[in-house]
Amino acid sequence: MARRLRIQYPGAWYHVSNRGHRDEAIVRNDIDRRRFLETLGETCRKSGWRVHAFALLTDHFHLIVETPRPNLVDAMKWFLGTYTSRFNHRHGVGGHLFTGRYRSQLLDAATPGVKARAAAYLHLNPLLDGAVRTLGDLATFEWTSYPSYVGDGAESVGWLERAAVLADAGRRDDAEGRIAFRRDTEESMASRPLESWDEFRSGWQIGSEPFRQQLLDRLESVRTPEASGKVWKESAELQAERMIQSRLAELGWDEAEMGRRSKTDPEKLSIARELRRETMMTIRWLADRLQLGARNTLRNALSASPAGDVFKKPRAAKVNRGVGSKKSSLPPRPIAPPPSTPAQSFTVEPGWD
Repeated sequence: MARRLRIQYPGAWYHVSNRGHRDEAIVRNDIDRRRFLETLGETCRKSGWRVHAFALLTDHFHLIVETPRPNLVDAMKWFLGTYTSRFNHRHGVGGHLFTGRYRSQLLDAATPGVKARAAAYLHLNPLLDGAVRTLGDLATFEWTSYPSYVGDGAESVGWLERAAVLADAGRRDDAEGRIAFRRDTEESMASRPLESWDEFRSGWQIGSEPFRQQLLDRLESVRTPEASGKVWKESAELQAERMIQSRLAELGWDEAEMGRRSKTDPEKLSIARELRRETMMTIRWLADRLQLGARNTLRNALSASPAGDVFKKPRAAKVNRGVGSKKSSLPPRPIAPPPSTPAQSFTVEPGWD
């Protein structure tokens, strides 16, 4: 099975979650719950993590984590491994405690509301999971960070960071701010349909479109033919789309003109050949995007090309469009992030988990 890497950079924010192996319990009693939080605190001290919210349920957990250093993979390996060892030793069992791969979503911490919305989802989890019956009960459910946000502060564990989420919600970290935060949170939870939380159940990032584009831009240097997962699919599509737009601009076409052209138009087929050489997009994707008909239509058209088997050529072939035409252009360099989006320098973790 192809493995997927984690995106890491200094100051990254993540929504991290994991479930018990075969949906079994990861905590059996309050001693386990305290041990889980103690181990999380140790992870913060060792790694420099800043935990902004957490939710611990019987068979799964959620965290909102900020990593001042790009060390999500190493710290999660230590955290999950250490807690599993302690749990197994205490209960006299062995083997896996968690599912094989934890989920991590990058959060766009620069976009207002993202941090507060993510924390609200975590704090709502006991109600979604059936651990409590009403919104009011969430404030006394001690195995999330919510009581620390809305109480007098005495309930807070030492490593929990509240200020950033409260500020994102427009509240101060004082008694008045916590009361207002509880009111705002519970009103938002009561008014939002359950499906509105689905963004935290799937996907690899949550935030603005410029944030997503910036991440995809910088992933180009590490994408390989073996790469898999949603993030890589989006990265490959972005590269292909840029090549298409470059060729359309060169031809003086717009999308409507491409649609008016026949399914066997030489220029459209030329674009398809270039994309097959330079990207990892499938025949199905090319046929749909370039309006070239069914997959077999495109496959047959390319196979009939006098250039031969274009898919095996190691270098791009020149396309003759007549007198004065230009050579097919390479995809443009990755664009810089828009001025409204703070530039973030990040590295991609070279290891796989």
